[in-house]
Amino acid sequence: MAPPHFISISDISGIVKPPNKTNTMVLDSTSAFSPEYDRKTELTAFDETKAGVKGLVDAGITEVPRIFLLPSPENLNSNQELSLPTIDLEGINDDPIRRKEVIEKVKSALESWGFFQMINHGIPISILEEMKKGVIRFHEQDTEEKKRWYTRDRSGKRVVYNSNFDLYAAPVTNWRDSMLCTMAPNRPQPDELPPPCRDILLEYSRQVKKLGSCIFELISEALGLDPNHLLDMGCAEGLAVLSHYYPPCPQPELAIGTPDHTDNDFITILLQDHTGGLKIFYQNQWTDVRPMSGALVVNAGDLLQLVTNDKFVSSRHKVAANKVGPRVSVASFFMEYPNHTTETLKVVEPIKELLSQDNPAKYRGTTIKEYVDYYRAKGLDGTSALVYFKI
Repeated sequence: MAPPHFISISDISGIVKPPNKTNTMVLDSTSAFSPEYDRKTELTAFDETKAGVKGLVDAGITEVPRIFLLPSPENLNSNQELSLPTIDLEGINDDPIRRKEVIEKVKSALESWGFFQMINHGIPISILEEMKKGVIRFHEQDTEEKKRWYTRDRSGKRVVYNSNFDLYAAPVTNWRDSMLCTMAPNRPQPDELPPPCRDILLEYSRQVKKLGSCIFELISEALGLDPNHLLDMGCAEGLAVLSHYYPPCPQPELAIGTPDHTDNDFITILLQDHTGGLKIFYQNQWTDVRPMSGALVVNAGDLLQLVTNDKFVSSRHKVAANKVGPRVSVASFFMEYPNHTTETLKVVEPIKELLSQDNPAKYRGTTIKEYVDYYRAKGLDGTSALVYFKI
């Protein structure tokens, strides 16, 4: 019998069957896209292990199981000439001229890329490194310990660990495991969080929430609004910290870490390790976001694009699977997640101060609950959820 932290090959025999008789991963009529292929059964078998993608890797698989196979091989090459804008936040609260320069850079980045990297953001590198270590400790702990956090029912749950939130809806299973922790507006008690990352989650979320408020002030000013405008709208009230663990993939060109998507929030602040793999769709091509020590990545989410009436863009991005690993990342989502709170019933709509006769509202008003419910039901299928809310 395999030790508790290990999932045996026999446990996943239904998942790792080769897609054809020649024991290869050729994507033909007998592959994962054949009408005879019972995908639901294999998804259920994978889900019921509660060991995630890491469990498959621990079991020693050498080929990508069918549920992860892409319709066509992923091109792992990206444009190397373009670089994501990097913005230095040093001195923005002390020097008005410096602040104005930074605001212009934020405006330019969010209008074009929808992303930027930031340095001198105020969170010590030691905190960033410990947060990444905490993610690894959680995902690499004994599987039996980890299983108690595994669930697909997010209602009322402070911590949700699983593999692929949209496992049964998405066309392709992602090569990653995830843990979502709701950290605000109601700060969790320490015993509500997993011991391997409890202390650092509390400290990192405290610091990233403070940084998020600073970013919302800059974005408000970049829109020509009062610095507190987005804060007064409640954009920084909710915070969910989502850690991703991407195990090494034996055939990275046949799988995807996270597929082409946009985020379902106002902004995301991303901490990534040195491995790389994040790609942004910019100027009709995929561009690598090369990791920078001590930097954090900021991107606009769908809700920011909605309230700014397309002034700032929620750009498509994805994460490639990687032969080396694990890759870990921590995405801090600023929004109020549906969880029986009145905040989620607030209507979000284009900001009236940004509208005019020449620039009418492009989106209807919606509640965050309606938006997130639609996003989750749709899954990461390569299409934007914003289309559903267009006028």
